[in-house]
Amino acid sequence: MRKPIIAGNWKMYNTVSQARDLVMALISSLHGVMDVDIVVAPPFTDLAEAGRLTAETNIGLAGQNMHWEEKGAFTGEVSPVMLREIGCRYVIIGHSERRQYFCETNETVNKKLKSALNHKITPIMCVGETLEQREAGQTEQVVGAQIKEGLAGLTPEQMGWVVIAYEPIWAIGTGRTATPEQAQDVHAFIRQQLASQFGQQIADGTRIQYGGSVKPDNVDGLMAKPDIDGALVGGASLKAEDFTRIVKFLPAKH
Repeated sequence: MRKPIIAGNWKMYNTVSQARDLVMALISSLHGVMDVDIVVAPPFTDLAEAGRLTAETNIGLAGQNMHWEEKGAFTGEVSPVMLREIGCRYVIIGHSERRQYFCETNETVNKKLKSALNHKITPIMCVGETLEQREAGQTEQVVGAQIKEGLAGLTPEQMGWVVIAYEPIWAIGTGRTATPEQAQDVHAFIRQQLASQFGQQIADGTRIQYGGSVKPDNVDGLMAKPDIDGALVGGASLKAEDFTRIVKFLPAKH
């Protein structure tokens, strides 16, 4: 049985004081929820304060990105060592915005993934297609390549730590959401890819999130699908009430 994982990606929102208010509200509203892994991914400037506040709670901390090197002359970058020390147990890798605006590739995603695993940080690896690719019938081709190349060289043991997030780029921040059926189809395909790459047991155990305009009013339908194991939440994670409702999706019992 795969434990659901709901992660909030705050992107480039919230100052330290705003982050403090949001984290405190989440700690209060999500206290006692133990059957879902809850994760927040604040901007780097907020991580220290968020880490301090969540240290003894049921809320895990994630970086939104990281470099694959432990240290070096990489101005503006953050290393896995830095993330670990500040309290991060998770890191988002290969988000579509990183791929689109900062030239990330399947190769750099693979380097970051291996580095995160080497430092005992759970990577949330993002995959997904553009609207043009979907309309051209290339979804499986694109996502399949992202899975194969992004996870290249990993051992089955390492795969036990990996979370996959399917985020159709055409549904991120647009208000458009893949229907539960569309999302389920791609999640099932991803699981098939994992089975061919790592074996059925690993595929059955890997958690696959859906990301793309997840909101309180659509999370229940998405989470009801057999291969959808959680959500990577964008805008709705900036409001404590909305994110709480998403974590407490139905038919889960809290």
